[in-house]
Amino acid sequence: MDFEEEFELEHLLFKQRRCRSCGVVKDLVTDFYRTRKGRATPSAYAYECKECTVDRVIKNRKRSDSHSWSYPDW
Repeated sequence: MDFEEEFELEHLLFKQRRCRSCGVVKDLVTDFYRTRKGRATPSAYAYECKECTVDRVIKNRKRSDSHSWSYPDW
């Protein structure tokens, strides 16, 4: 029996991943951003889902208000 015939590419690639922020298991390709263009391996995808990434970016942008910045006093 040939080793290559036993396994297909689908057996080696992960189809789902658990988000590190919300802890929900989601589909790797549709629910996570790809961090390395041109690669389709599971390591090319982020560990934080798209929804959590958007929430984090919005929260951080609102927190760093440009009006609260002042010139340093030297």
